[in-house]
Amino acid sequence: MNKKFDVKGMTCAACQSSVEKSVTNLKGINKCEVYLLSNSMKVDFDENITSVEDIINAVNNAGYSAFVSVNKRNNSYTKELEQMKKRLIYSFIFFIPLFYVTMGHMFGAPLPDFLVGMENSIYYAILQIILVIPIMVINKKYFIVGFKHLFKKNPNMDSLIAIGSLAAFIYGIFATTMIAIGLTNQNMDLVHKYHMDLYFESSGTILTLVTLGKYFETKSKLKTSDAIEKLIDLAPKTSLVLIDNEEKEINTEDLKINDIIIIKPGMRLPADGTIIEGSSSVDESFLSGEPLPVYKQVGSKVYAASINKQGYFKYKADKVNEDTTLAKIIKLVEEASNSKAPIAKLADKIASIFVPVVLVISLVTFIIWIFFESFEFSFSMAIAVLVISCPCALGLATPVAIMVATGKGAENGILIKSAEGLELLHSIDTVVFDKTGTLTEGKPTINKIYNHSNLLDEELLQIAASIESNSEHPLASAFIEECNNRNIEIKHIESFTSNTGKGVQGEYNNVLYYLGSAKYLNELNIELPIQKNTNKSNTIIYLATKEKTLATFAIKDKIKRTSKAAISKLHKLNIKTLMLTGDNKITAESIKNEVGMDEAYAELQPHEKELMIKKLIESGHKVAMVGDGINDAPSLSRATVGIAIGAGTDIAIESANIILQRNDLVDVCSAIELSKATMKNIKMNLFWAFFYNSIGIPIAAGILYPLFTIKLNPMIGALAMSFSSVFVVTNALRLKLFKPTNIDDEEILEEDEEDEDFMKQVFIVDGMMCEHCAKRVSDAIEALQDGVKVKVNLKKKEVLVKSKEELSEEAVVSAVKKAGYKVIK
Repeated sequence: MNKKFDVKGMTCAACQSSVEKSVTNLKGINKCEVYLLSNSMKVDFDENITSVEDIINAVNNAGYSAFVSVNKRNNSYTKELEQMKKRLIYSFIFFIPLFYVTMGHMFGAPLPDFLVGMENSIYYAILQIILVIPIMVINKKYFIVGFKHLFKKNPNMDSLIAIGSLAAFIYGIFATTMIAIGLTNQNMDLVHKYHMDLYFESSGTILTLVTLGKYFETKSKLKTSDAIEKLIDLAPKTSLVLIDNEEKEINTEDLKINDIIIIKPGMRLPADGTIIEGSSSVDESFLSGEPLPVYKQVGSKVYAASINKQGYFKYKADKVNEDTTLAKIIKLVEEASNSKAPIAKLADKIASIFVPVVLVISLVTFIIWIFFESFEFSFSMAIAVLVISCPCALGLATPVAIMVATGKGAENGILIKSAEGLELLHSIDTVVFDKTGTLTEGKPTINKIYNHSNLLDEELLQIAASIESNSEHPLASAFIEECNNRNIEIKHIESFTSNTGKGVQGEYNNVLYYLGSAKYLNELNIELPIQKNTNKSNTIIYLATKEKTLATFAIKDKIKRTSKAAISKLHKLNIKTLMLTGDNKITAESIKNEVGMDEAYAELQPHEKELMIKKLIESGHKVAMVGDGINDAPSLSRATVGIAIGAGTDIAIESANIILQRNDLVDVCSAIELSKATMKNIKMNLFWAFFYNSIGIPIAAGILYPLFTIKLNPMIGALAMSFSSVFVVTNALRLKLFKPTNIDDEEILEEDEEDEDFMKQVFIVDGMMCEHCAKRVSDAIEALQDGVKVKVNLKKKEVLVKSKEELSEEAVVSAVKKAGYKVIK
């Protein structure tokens, strides 16, 4: 059984480790993960052995509080920040005069006469007591939580602060008592000895500066969840619903499946659904990354958070609230933000023993120095060790970077399912691609039919499409679409059989037909025709009976416009590229050469692809598999990192570690670069955390004093400790500056169809500024003749036109002018 809990009272990595250890020690616990940033815990346990109450009690016994999480999102840091701000303001109200009284004379600042001179030492001490006690009361949380955990043998950062500041205060009370005794007995030597060693300012400074550091740390943590908050804000808070033939506005959270939702121009959609009335252009850029609006009509699917650009329509809600595509994306990002990367285990292990070790070091420091220096000197050193130590920097080094990176990835259409996947991606040296729908657009069309029979082309298409209508293979859509375009009826067939990776067969009018690859027909001992002048990038499918081959279908699946540029970018990153496909060797080799891939392996079945990836990993390679997440599931699972591309609304592909919302291979490069940037950031954070504690603690313990007489004041130690955590969080926030891979138009505008039947013309068009301009120009030219294909390079202002018959320049100039632009060449 899996259960999520909210945990209160955690302040540092030692707390996180303590909670995790307390729950893990229970019987029946399979896995327990505690997340410091979100103050939450996930537990996988056997409910027959351990109950929810047992888990909550274990956390309570460790000095914290836990309760079953409710699925309402709220940012725990917002309320904490408000409380901390009040504590900080009130602390400074008393700290500033305390600092002036104790340190002002060092800067030549005047003091009232009743505080000046040894004879007024008791007033000097009492005023400090009056000023420091409110600071201690305001920040009593450190004492309550710190000593509570110390008594439960789970000391944390609060314990170090509480011991250090309370020890300084108690010593100050002792020193004040000695001053009083000295004044009573006119022993001015005794008064002078304790006058400068009151330590009240150390106690007040420690508490105030730690609170200041915690305030900035919490404020920075809030910024790490900006991406999730932006995603949440995409969904409208209210919805316009048709109830009893009347428009009524209700809260979006009250929507139900099958509700009829009304959408007017400019409105955001509150749920996923199907249009039942009207039409419009809808901006789905948050989901697909495509800047151009998508035309929607009756029967079209629409998704929550999309923006209606124009028009009016009604749609029926299919998925609402937590089941929408947007909600799934948010959940995925949240889970990834909370997950732990393998590199975090080192920091967690150290943090679990950090505080007890610091307490021991502090005690040993005091004992050693007491033999060589005064009690006051030894005491000051011991306190400095306590307050300079920072387990928080260790605990925050990894999770804040992971949270910022997953949020940044989501902003750019890269959904990271786990921190482990994000970490592993930076070490990839080989990327393996599927062909159909990955390197190609996944929208195959029949390019040519070679007829080897007495039947008409339409009859051959009808037979093939009728058989393929029962298949889920991507190429089946090419036959069905061609029949629809020619108004050819698709009929029912008998005895359909699919041979995975080879072909299909079925009975049509009592005749058994076979449809598949050359390999499939060879296995059936059916003779293949001699085929000439077939474009090598075409996929060849044969239709045959047991006696002979009836037709050859040349199917073209256009290569994506960014495939070549993405492969080139991967090569620049020193990553080897391979293609694994079930298509024939000639087609695979042609596409390999066209996009510039290193190697291509053809005629592979799904289990053979998975075996090849296994062999690559066994030979020492770190392999990323890029596929559509359906037929490639075994390979995605086997790879070091599985990347599902073009997932669109199907974001919950269990076999992938990374999901790319946009159907674009360039995002593979962006994901790898994001992983590299994140790992660099994490290593920098860990280096700082280890370096800070490794250098700071020995200096505080007095290692430099014998040679250089350098002694660390506890106040400086408190300041350094406070801002070490702030440094780590701020450094992680630099990942917000990450920019995804950008491919210029000139890198991707290639003549990706070498079709001898097409005429090619290039025009220079002035006035185009964006993708919308390019779309208007393309539409205007394509309307001139059936089958015209247009590609636009906005950077060069080039328009490539391909047509069966050459278009007149006058017609093109006129069409472009009507669209609002000008042909200049």
